Amino acid sequence: MDELGNTLLRLARNAIGEKFGLTPKPAVDLPTLHENAATFVTLTQQGALRGCIGSLEAWRPLLEDVQANARNAAFHDPRFMPLSACEFSYTHVEVSLLTPAEAMQFKDEADALSQFRPLIDGVILSKGGKRATFLPQVWEQLPEPEVFLAHLKEKAGLPANYWGQDLCLLRYTVKKWKDG
Repeated sequence: MDELGNTLLRLARNAIGEKFGLTPKPAVDLPTLHENAATFVTLTQQGALRGCIGSLEAWRPLLEDVQANARNAAFHDPRFMPLSACEFSYTHVEVSLLTPAEAMQFKDEADALSQFRPLIDGVILSKGGKRATFLPQVWEQLPEPEVFLAHLKEKAGLPANYWGQDLCLLRYTVKKWKDG
């Protein structure tokens, strides 16, 4: 694993551990950490999701983004109870560093589906005030583009079969690191 990955994982784990009174482990201060970046922090236990929170746009320094997202994934993901101290030791941390999202151009749903790159693209779907994203890792559970998009629509609060010209799709890629 590279130095950036090790550092981001350590920063994420330290941010969570501080809540439990654990002494932070030293992390390398890299220049990249002070540049604005967008991350997602995903927590898993025995392969099952335990929390996932992130930023879709780079609006704060990478250091702050990964720390805040780690704390939010552990303690403020509305799908889960806050992480407990006893769970922390067997919780795996994954940090995804996002590239800037690019708008997709398509003429209809079939055209949009044909442009998806499974296991490569993260996708942001928005319509009006509704918005949802799936990281590229979600393709592992939903490998068919039609199913992937249907679940993403439902996550955004839309019917799985919804389609309209007002639907906006953006895609991004990630570089990810996982501990353990």
